[in-house]
Amino acid sequence: MPSHARPKPSRIPRTLLRAGLVISAAGAAIAAGGAATAAAAPKAAPERSSDTGATASALTGALVNSLGGGLGPVKNLQVNPLANTPVDPLANAVSTQIADFKPVGTTLVTGALSDGGALKDLPLVGTLTRVLPG
Repeated sequence: MPSHARPKPSRIPRTLLRAGLVISAAGAAIAAGGAATAAAAPKAAPERSSDTGATASALTGALVNSLGGGLGPVKNLQVNPLANTPVDPLANAVSTQIADFKPVGTTLVTGALSDGGALKDLPLVGTLTRVLPG
């Protein structure tokens, strides 16, 4: 392509990228400075409290409830957004049968996704999602 016909790149996206990188680097420097300041500060002696078990129980309950609310719905999300539509590329199945053996096809692998299955419905990953709360 001749150089006079080559499209001229816009400088605005490059400028925005550079500004974003500068802001990110500044944020990282501020965070690193805050961590260094916190590490250099002398630590006060921890107070002895008789209700540490109650505090630990409350923190554990809060963590479990927040994980259940945040990660629980992930198990039920539809993985393939094109499932049950005419343009679903995973709905195209290929199968073959040799002699009188059992037929082999791709629906075994893509069937759960093309039917609109969630993460918990997938063959291998579904068993791992039982660990997630909710």
